[in-house]
Amino acid sequence: MEPLPNAPAGHGLAAGDAAAPARADWVIDQGYDAYTEAEHATWRTLFERQRKLLPGRACDEFVRGMQDLPIAPDRIPDFRALSAVLRARTGWEVVAVPGLVPDAVFFEHLANRRFPAGNFIRRADQLDYLEEPDVFHDVFGHVPMLMNPQIADFLQAYGQGGLRAQGLGTLAQLARVYWYTIEFGLVREHGGLRLYGAGIASSFTETVFALEDDSPNRIRFELERVMRTRYRIDDFQETYFVIDSFDALLALARIDFGPLYERALAAPEHAPGDVLPDDTVLTRGTGRHARQRQQP
Repeated sequence: MEPLPNAPAGHGLAAGDAAAPARADWVIDQGYDAYTEAEHATWRTLFERQRKLLPGRACDEFVRGMQDLPIAPDRIPDFRALSAVLRARTGWEVVAVPGLVPDAVFFEHLANRRFPAGNFIRRADQLDYLEEPDVFHDVFGHVPMLMNPQIADFLQAYGQGGLRAQGLGTLAQLARVYWYTIEFGLVREHGGLRLYGAGIASSFTETVFALEDDSPNRIRFELERVMRTRYRIDDFQETYFVIDSFDALLALARIDFGPLYERALAAPEHAPGDVLPDDTVLTRGTGRHARQRQQP
């Protein structure tokens, strides 16, 4: 089981879980000088095993973003240094938060080109399991793709759309778009499939599972289909949706979601592992992993 990404619609901090920080936007100081050598060593372990695993599996834009950012293999990155490079490239910055934040705060940050990242790192005995996103998931997984102008624009539009969706009562439908793209998305590239979703890129085991295991479905991304599809928050995904290019994501930012919400709310929902007659199926999975997890 892998770290739970910071996705909205039920995955923000519930009221009463923790006291809100002093600032309304939940931003805190990263506390960079307070990181211990043990915490830097945990970063180094996580970084090194992903570095060996991602070549040929991560998309070119992820690799390029990682190369262009001040992300070192042996030290937790300083958000100030990351933000200086991001602002110059795409106008984004990374702000520290104590963990999961309320949905409204999350959307407000994205709408203003601020990416909220947890300032803590998992313990050495939590390398493959964490209940909320830490600095490795948020920075290693998400930040390299913010160097891509298309992803940068899409995420800002997503934040703006999230604020609207809250008022319309359609947050669950919009959250699925984020989940199946920014967190667990695949893209066609070099005649095959590559990952760009942070939930995959930051996970040692799901990197291989998403691309190479025979268990999950891999289906061409179709917006209304995704809006009606539930997802797994406690295990590997049963279905991964594949975009043809990052231009396809940017095109979503220009769509009026209002009519789509109406149709999605009126139509039945799909289970995470469903394959529909009109799906463009790239790989029909065996469902083996999900069945094994359901066994007593």
